[in-house]
Amino acid sequence: MTRESIRQVILDIIAVVAPDEDLSGLDGKQRLRDQLDMDSMDFLDIVMELRKRYKIEVPKEDYPLLATLDGCVEYLTPKLAAVEV
Repeated sequence: MTRESIRQVILDIIAVVAPDEDLSGLDGKQRLRDQLDMDSMDFLDIVMELRKRYKIEVPKEDYPLLATLDGCVEYLTPKLAAVEV
């Protein structure tokens, strides 16, 4: 998977978890929770969706690495590198 396709995967998952949110103007460097009306349960839903779709386990201590869209892409790139879209 490319970085752009991983970014799209994350956006697709966020769209499922927070369907009423406008994702078109997200700043990749700002915290997702500061830009979207998401709470900690929504964040956990994103983590669970990653596990369900791609069998990726995200340890609790790594959650802060997923705070921004860019952080998600950075964290997931090596984990999804071999996955085909």
